[in-house]
Amino acid sequence: MAEPVVRVLGIAPYDGMRAAMQKAAESCPGIHLDAYTGDLEEGADLVRRFQYEDYDAIISRGGTAELISRLSELPVIFIPISVYDILRAIRLVENYSSTYAIVGFSTITEPAHILCDLLQREMDIMTIHDAGEVESTLKKLHQRGCRTVVSDMVTHTAARRLGMDAFLITSGTESIRQALEQAQTLGSSFRTLRRENIFLKSLLQNSDDLAAVYDQKGELVYSTGETPSKALSELLTSLIPQVSDHHVSSFYHSRNHEVYRINAHCLKNGGELSYIFHYRLSQVSIRPERAGIHSHSEAECRDMFLDSFFSLSGAMGELEDRVASIAATAQPVMVLGEKGTGKEQIARVIYLRSERKRKPFIAIDCALMTDKSWDFLFSHEASPINDMGNTVYFQHIEAIPEARLSELIQVITDTNMTKRVRLIFSCDYDDASQLPRAAGGLISKLSCLTLTMPTLRSRQDEIPSLASIYLSNLNVELGKQIIGFDPQAMELLRLYEWPNNYTQFKQILGELATLTEGSYIRSSAVMDILTRERDMRSQRPLQSMADDHDICTLEETELRAVAAALRYCRGNQTEAARVLGISRTTMWRYIKKLEGDEALHKEEDT
Repeated sequence: MAEPVVRVLGIAPYDGMRAAMQKAAESCPGIHLDAYTGDLEEGADLVRRFQYEDYDAIISRGGTAELISRLSELPVIFIPISVYDILRAIRLVENYSSTYAIVGFSTITEPAHILCDLLQREMDIMTIHDAGEVESTLKKLHQRGCRTVVSDMVTHTAARRLGMDAFLITSGTESIRQALEQAQTLGSSFRTLRRENIFLKSLLQNSDDLAAVYDQKGELVYSTGETPSKALSELLTSLIPQVSDHHVSSFYHSRNHEVYRINAHCLKNGGELSYIFHYRLSQVSIRPERAGIHSHSEAECRDMFLDSFFSLSGAMGELEDRVASIAATAQPVMVLGEKGTGKEQIARVIYLRSERKRKPFIAIDCALMTDKSWDFLFSHEASPINDMGNTVYFQHIEAIPEARLSELIQVITDTNMTKRVRLIFSCDYDDASQLPRAAGGLISKLSCLTLTMPTLRSRQDEIPSLASIYLSNLNVELGKQIIGFDPQAMELLRLYEWPNNYTQFKQILGELATLTEGSYIRSSAVMDILTRERDMRSQRPLQSMADDHDICTLEETELRAVAAALRYCRGNQTEAARVLGISRTTMWRYIKKLEGDEALHKEEDT
């Protein structure tokens, strides 16, 4: 008779480990694994939700495993952090910095001490005992001049938030497989120790929500937090006929300008039916946003920034001090730079470091705005530019139509907008071309502070260190243990021209890390990807401009090429002239001819 399959709940502190858990479980036929991502309290919340779902054991790592072991009735198996795991992280961090500290719970620092003894090396190792110690420990390190840490997930997250460089110690497949084998053994032993109280099991699901339990007569049996008000209780009991016997039912209800999200299910226990409701005030906006206009909270902006390349310590380079100075003022700001240099992220940094961060960050993409969007922005009483204290960011201002630009400047000056909201602008611009008229007009009319984003190719010597620290993040995200690049591969990256700057850098490094199976990224892989990038860039303008192949005069061919280039560059005359290899003066002459042809066609139509 075959042994029953052991059901294991996996709680990984980061997505890469969750993927590694799932892969390791495929080679263990006696195990069914459900893996989720959650660090410390997030992981504990997942266990509260799922531990009664007929699991036999839980596997997790580090401080998260310690926390789970204190609240779960199931056996918790710690994924060990081996000396080899720590050595891998140290090899990677030493590609970037020679000064670093190892910080984390004892599950990390104990093997780190063993490694020090084996290597006969002095290392700065600091043990934390609970999550409350993390931030103060990191601040002490920062005051001592240490900006780089090798750490577990909770310390990694706190260090990133404080602007420090953090290299996460990832667990290898061998450590995860060892934990799964132990879970299989212990899970079988604990199979007979099932939970006896199904009723409390259901109440503890979704513990972040408020809960209320009603019997078949609609009488309140139990509730968490405050007793539901009479109106709320009437709402919940009215939903009982709609609650399914087989799955969770979800409802949204609007009341007094508040939106409740409600999840409900039916529980059969001892022949009695109970109805369990989990509810909370929803954060979902019920008003659709206008085209090109988006509102973000401080938390949303922080999440978007932390997911960007510029959140890495040192990625902003010499901009760091200037951004800090600008954020402390209330003056309008103009951010200039080539495509892919991170202008939008810098706008978010200015917002996040300002006193206005408690109010919304309004992003207005001028390239996506419609006439209705502009009319709403300038005329509607609910326009975000009417509110006090907002930060309003206009991006791609080179795409603003001439009439709308004049209207925007007039609205800003006539309504004294710079006193009510913080204005940030950005446009695509490179030093070799003329400053777009929209940028020049806004700078002169509003006395904007200017911030020019450096290109990646201007930071050629920093590429090795930037690549190493971003590779550390990719190891966490992808569940890899890549140590670095071979010398020739790094030299290829350093000498590449990076036409799309940091956006392209992030994309290419992500692709390289995804495709690499070994410990080092090889030069052949880098060569293949960079060759493809060059080929795609050389073909793209020609393909985009090739509308048709009709026979026509030379002048008509030239005008078609100009029109196609203007469409490809979204009306940016400077960029279109650069693509065609002509001067701005020549481009201006062609545009006048195009405008003349268009006027002639209109006369003929009438």
